Amino acid sequence: MSKVKDESLSKAGVKRIDWAASHMPVLRAISARFAKEKPLKGKRIAACLHVTKETAVLMRTLVAGGAEVALCGSNPLSTQDDVAAALAAEGIEVYAWRGVDNNGYYECLNAVLDRKPEITTDDGADLINLIHSKRKELLPGVLAGQEETTTGVIRLKAMAADGALKFPVVAVNDTPTKHFFDNVYGTGQSTMDGVIRATEELIAGKVFVIAGYGYCGRGLALRARGMGANVVITEVEPVKAIEAHLEGYRVMKMDDAARVGDIFVTATGDRDVIVKRHFEAMKDGAVIANTGHFDVEINVPDLEALSKPSREIKPDVDEFVLKNGHRVYLLARGRLVNLACASGHPSEVMDMSFGDQALVSEWLAKNAHNLEPKVYDVPKEIDDEVAKLKLGGLGVSIDSLTAEQKKYLSSWQHGT
Repeated sequence: MSKVKDESLSKAGVKRIDWAASHMPVLRAISARFAKEKPLKGKRIAACLHVTKETAVLMRTLVAGGAEVALCGSNPLSTQDDVAAALAAEGIEVYAWRGVDNNGYYECLNAVLDRKPEITTDDGADLINLIHSKRKELLPGVLAGQEETTTGVIRLKAMAADGALKFPVVAVNDTPTKHFFDNVYGTGQSTMDGVIRATEELIAGKVFVIAGYGYCGRGLALRARGMGANVVITEVEPVKAIEAHLEGYRVMKMDDAARVGDIFVTATGDRDVIVKRHFEAMKDGAVIANTGHFDVEINVPDLEALSKPSREIKPDVDEFVLKNGHRVYLLARGRLVNLACASGHPSEVMDMSFGDQALVSEWLAKNAHNLEPKVYDVPKEIDDEVAKLKLGGLGVSIDSLTAEQKKYLSSWQHGT
């Protein structure tokens, strides 16, 4: 039933998945419990995620819990074809291959939805949007969903505010063990990895412009500064701009940053962050990349209209020669640079994010019938459990409150 690029890649994919699993103690512990208790027995789960070795460990965990799983890719350039082949060989339905075109992308989404899911797991809310728009016949059978990225949560909260959301969704992205680590440490490292792999440029001494100082942007800023870059932040939110300023970064408008930047990375979750007037102001040799979920942050049509036909200098690096003679280099056609030009987040980080997703799947299987159609936070006990499992996997011990300490913290009678 699966559709992947090359089934013969499965042996190589198994090795990659096993390597990831060896660095994911949280999911290993959850999987061992799931295999005994089968909390997801018979539940149909549709997942639209980046098909990476870490995602494969999550799929194995859900299957261990008794779920019937179908997986498609959430980005045309993030699928690891050997991993997709390995999962298909293990009997998990997979519809994904690197380089899928737009029509093929939606064919894969629909193939997953044809399994009539009871729980959806999204990275970008494409499954949920498709169910609410063109596959409304599936709505009565969906118990709940979950979303793991900032852009998707923004979409879903907008749907809920408009009364358009028809089943409950858990915002996995917003829970501390996800965004504090996945977005800051995972995106920070993997985005820098993607930029360096694609360009092979020296980061030290460069003016490194980051659009957006959310969790992803600040994680990348830390790494760029650590490698010797002169970091510039552009922002639209005053509080975040002050934070960036007090952290020692230069803060300015993109109109000003465009004239001084050497490397630009967008991390906002919004569209048209870099547009025509910015391209026209850029230095010769400027590098542009995006680490937001969708490919709308860099206005590629504007860039194409300003330049001669582009040429591929090397894989995932396209050169655009502007009418003023300046060259601009676009990475991964404006798609997720950390997954298109590198291998995505480290397994150790995704261990917590996917630990959250596995436990949220279990929680939804038990509790979805009591929930209203709105966006929910991850229950605190799940977040705490993931953190405890991670600490155990790291061999780290922490203190516990005494009875007197707990009493003091919950009391208002104590004065100075």
